[in-house]
Amino acid sequence: MIETIVLNYLADNLSVPVFMEEPEERCREYVLIEKVGSSENDRIQSATVAVQSYAESLYKSAVLNDTVKRAMRDIIVLDSVSRCRLNSDYDFTDTETKRYRYQAVFDLTYYD
Repeated sequence: MIETIVLNYLADNLSVPVFMEEPEERCREYVLIEKVGSSENDRIQSATVAVQSYAESLYKSAVLNDTVKRAMRDIIVLDSVSRCRLNSDYDFTDTETKRYRYQAVFDLTYYD
């Protein structure tokens, strides 16, 4: 499952906690992973994964987002991932809860 591949990879390569759902206890900085789409062609799988970087300020969330992007560039060192392309990234501050976050969206090709 690509979500667990990305979760484990980022948990090993970032200095902040990484989750697939909101943590029960609020952290100062953390990353959330969500698969937002997928496809398969000739047994080769593709997925679009959104990685949200939460922090105490807009600046810190932007810095964390940049760290995530650098880490994701190297995810292809894993045997199960053959391609990672940054689709887009942007300020994704939650205006309802007033929590700062950035979101980076990646297109991944992988083998299950």
